[in-house]
Amino acid sequence: MTTPRPLAVGLVGTGRMGAFHAETLAHRLPGVQLAALADPAPGAAQRLADRLGCPRATTDVDELLDDPRIDAVVIATPARTHADLVEAAARAGKAVYCEKPMATTLDEADRAITAADKAGVPVQVGFNRRYDPGFRAAHDKIAAGAVGTPQLLRSLTRDPKLADPARVPPWTVFLETLIHDFDALRYLNPGAAAVEVFAMADALVRPDFKDRGLLDTAVVTIRFDNGAIATAEASFQAVYGYDVRGEVFGSAGMLTMGDLRRTHLTAYGPDGVAAECVTYDQHLFHDAYVAELADFTDCVRTGRAPAVTGEDARAALAIALAAIESVRTGRPVRVGEPERR
Repeated sequence: MTTPRPLAVGLVGTGRMGAFHAETLAHRLPGVQLAALADPAPGAAQRLADRLGCPRATTDVDELLDDPRIDAVVIATPARTHADLVEAAARAGKAVYCEKPMATTLDEADRAITAADKAGVPVQVGFNRRYDPGFRAAHDKIAAGAVGTPQLLRSLTRDPKLADPARVPPWTVFLETLIHDFDALRYLNPGAAAVEVFAMADALVRPDFKDRGLLDTAVVTIRFDNGAIATAEASFQAVYGYDVRGEVFGSAGMLTMGDLRRTHLTAYGPDGVAAECVTYDQHLFHDAYVAELADFTDCVRTGRAPAVTGEDARAALAIALAAIESVRTGRPVRVGEPERR
């Protein structure tokens, strides 16, 4: 009996998230080979390749994409490069996994989706909360009617620390942080579409960087076409840890999800009640990050469609862009209205 060859995956972008995904491809997924790494920064791909035993490293992304031995590509580069890389990988005939956001404009998103459709390759986007057991169980219960008709929804992301505000591009709070919450709210309100957004944002963590375009705190209200009203909030600095939670209130009950405690241990003492909290996304969502790549590689092997598609990425992006427009204008914005040039 012939053993099938491993699925060969190349990875582009060897920074913090790219390195985690590379470790997953190299060591956590049976039947998958981390075949090549690419990063334009001199030495970056080679250092990670040496650590993980990856056979090839290059500074030339095209060299990786042109390799006929590579079946699929994982994109973990800065957000502004994602759409072009999805297009290039699709044209090269590679299945594509792309970190969020897949694009930063709707035109870019449409080009990426079209390129994948024309090439007949799958595109999966890294909305990891869909692979978290709590969020997934909540979705399944809501879809089965456990809370009746969803009426009020909430999703929040609070990062543990704003380390270097000078490196945060404008509108990151919407395009790279709250984009997760926008997708989570769509996921937790199955079959509904966002129709209107009102957003407020400010620099409350580092007000001295506001004149450079930094917004580190935001609240967004979203109205869906099934009547549900949702709120999404984000802060770049929660001193107690990495805090991600969700809530769905409906006509027949309520579901909550998310727990930032590192363990189930709670200490009761003379200073009160205390619990150790998670302070890093790769700790809180470690298993979800692995599960989403396991699902992607299984899609490539079996030919089934990804659970999180380019269209999902576009829908979340449309909410983010509406939120940006709302902050700019101070008014509610219909989702899908033309972007401000």
